[in-house]
Amino acid sequence: MLGILYESLIHPVTILSTLPSAGVGALLALMLLKTELSVIALIGIILLIGIVKKNAILMIDFAILAERYDGKGPEDAIFEACLLRFRPITMTTMAALLGGLPLAIGFGTGGELRRPLGIAIVGGLLFSQMLTLYTTPVVYLYLDRMRLRWEHLRRRRFRRPTLVRSGS
Repeated sequence: MLGILYESLIHPVTILSTLPSAGVGALLALMLLKTELSVIALIGIILLIGIVKKNAILMIDFAILAERYDGKGPEDAIFEACLLRFRPITMTTMAALLGGLPLAIGFGTGGELRRPLGIAIVGGLLFSQMLTLYTTPVVYLYLDRMRLRWEHLRRRRFRRPTLVRSGS
């Protein structure tokens, strides 16, 4: 679906590259707090993946629009996207993080059931937020350069030979 939206397979890969940091952060938080990976924790990881993916889409979508409509280069476009989308991404992350915090530290009735959900959300968001804001622009630029090389090689390979007519 993202490939159709962006008319490319490169940008969805950039967006999906942000997801491992969310899972790793959730698993690290669960390990540090000696909490088992349960079904509830997996639900937290799935919720986390949605939030992190949305944050990456905010940044990549803005960069693509800046390239297409403002005529900016990839470096300038992703830099502007990072600057202008930092606040919305941070606000979304903080809302989800602060919403999951009571689950992670709750001690009431049934708290042991909801605790892995909160730990996975809070740990994953903290870890992925730190990494995503730095790695997404790097992956975006790397994959864009790879796309340009691929197009250059494809043009060279499928160039039609010119016919030379001899004068008679």
